[in-house]
Amino acid sequence: MAKHRTHSIDFKRQVAQDYLAGETLHGLAKRHDLSRNLIRIWVRKYEAGALDEDTAAAELLQEYEARIAALERLVGKQALELDFLKGALKHTPRPRSAPTSAITGPVVSPSQRDAD
Repeated sequence: MAKHRTHSIDFKRQVAQDYLAGETLHGLAKRHDLSRNLIRIWVRKYEAGALDEDTAAAELLQEYEARIAALERLVGKQALELDFLKGALKHTPRPRSAPTSAITGPVVSPSQRDAD
């Protein structure tokens, strides 16, 4: 099974530039042990400007900001749930405990038992 590899933006940019400079897909693919289709994808991205460092950094920043926003929504939702549950707990009447004598009968000391 093939290994999943990640390549730096600089490497992708260099391979795309080599292709655009006249190297063949077959030669690049063989030299770098890459798929020709992957090289085509990188060339398209390079031509579209998607392999620029600023573009890559902006995309990464946008992904992080979206993740942070999702986590903030989750924290807010959980804070609301906690406040609701705390409020419900405050307004719930506490069960009253019955006096011991009502449950077990009158409390009789051992000396009183002996007197009977």
